[in-house]
Amino acid sequence: MTTVLAMRAIGKSFPGVRALDGVSITVAEGEVVALLGENGAGKSTLMNILAGVFKDYEGEIEIGGEVAHIHSPKDARRHGIAMIHQELNLVPELSVADNIFLGRERAILDRGATEARTAELLRGLGLDLSPGTLVKQCKIAERQLIEVAKALSQNVRVLVMDEPTSALADAEVRRLYEVIRDLTGRGVAVIYISHRLEELQEIADRVVVLRDGQYIGERTGINRDELIQMMVGRPLGEMFPRADGDTEGEELLRVEGLCVPGDRDTGRTALRDISLTVRSGEIVGVAGLMGAGRSELLESIFGAHRPSAGAISLHGAPYRPRSPKQAIDRGVALVAEDRKAQSLVLGNSVAFNASLSSLGRYLRFWTVDRRREGTAVEQQVRALRVKTPGLRFTVGNLSGGNQQKVVLAKWLLTAPSLILMDEPTRGIDVGAKAEIHALMSSLAAEGKGVLVASSELPELLAMCDRILVLCEGRITAEFPRGQATQEAILEAAMARQQETM
Repeated sequence: MTTVLAMRAIGKSFPGVRALDGVSITVAEGEVVALLGENGAGKSTLMNILAGVFKDYEGEIEIGGEVAHIHSPKDARRHGIAMIHQELNLVPELSVADNIFLGRERAILDRGATEARTAELLRGLGLDLSPGTLVKQCKIAERQLIEVAKALSQNVRVLVMDEPTSALADAEVRRLYEVIRDLTGRGVAVIYISHRLEELQEIADRVVVLRDGQYIGERTGINRDELIQMMVGRPLGEMFPRADGDTEGEELLRVEGLCVPGDRDTGRTALRDISLTVRSGEIVGVAGLMGAGRSELLESIFGAHRPSAGAISLHGAPYRPRSPKQAIDRGVALVAEDRKAQSLVLGNSVAFNASLSSLGRYLRFWTVDRRREGTAVEQQVRALRVKTPGLRFTVGNLSGGNQQKVVLAKWLLTAPSLILMDEPTRGIDVGAKAEIHALMSSLAAEGKGVLVASSELPELLAMCDRILVLCEGRITAEFPRGQATQEAILEAAMARQQETM
């Protein structure tokens, strides 16, 4: 095969951090190379150099055998390089079509042509959206597919995909695989960053592993245990440390006949006649395809959406939160799906973010006792093994896995009895994922209730005592631990769609 991309001895430093140290990789035409490594290994930094995001770097890049001077995104586009970033680069206030062609407008924009091309790209991805829809009205999974459409709208030779399936359910993932196979069949080289090791068997021709900013090795065969050891530098214990056994206690949460109106402007799915329970010491999973209402269910329990019917009780007492603050006061916490947009103030410190929801606990004469606050945050950061230079370090500069741990620290400091988790392991490496799974198990062992929504079915199957399946805002099935299968869950997730066909 003809080598289309060669990155040789690439180095990059940030203040106090050596992010990349002499990394070299090659990719051939029509090849899918998976780039693996823990958060902070240097994967995104390497790809941001290729995409022109970081203009200063050491080493050399060749495209098609010729040296390419890439120091801006425009340089990258000129060489046929497109990147789908993990942290989506869309403008919420613009339409889908405007976002796809942003930066490539002509003096007189042919609106009809751009919308027609947008509609064609969206259809190819199985996305039922109007080109004129504002991005802020789209769900995060839809936004991820819009990023894919944006990349495909260019004349691509090398396509970088950074966690493209992190917000997608299985049906959308399958469609994305078809798109990738079509691209590689036309000679496009694909670099695929993913923390879902189960994807690699199906999509990757070769795997390159980075650790601590250095090239560790590559493999053509997919051996899960070997790859994990290469990534973390040590054997990793059980990914899903949830033991079988009845550890459930008294009923903690009861939802009966909950109905929540949808919202066409924001794309929020309506909830219809939702009934469920969560007991203390229990982990209950919520499965469903994109738009099924998983996030809406958790957000409604957290007081973010006002129900039109139904009743909720917490610890046996009526529970009618009119705001997230009231939910927090009653011992409910929500680890939101999009940590950067919904959970963190990226320009502020680890300490600021971790104590944000529990500041009232550290008040003394109407002033925050910084010593008590700092001690509490430091204990939680240490317990969760957050990798940070210090509590005053800017949280936006941490890796995705460590940012998620700060989100968890923030909610654990509120001492919740019920923890709602929406895609808690989205976009994080296997090491951090295993730690979060262990935390979920320990929280349940402490008697807390956990309600977790996830698009990763193996995660739900392994971690949950029960799994509820949503489709179009309704619960279509419930499976106890040990009786659920991926096939049964998917069948239930598509039940309403099949009925209306």
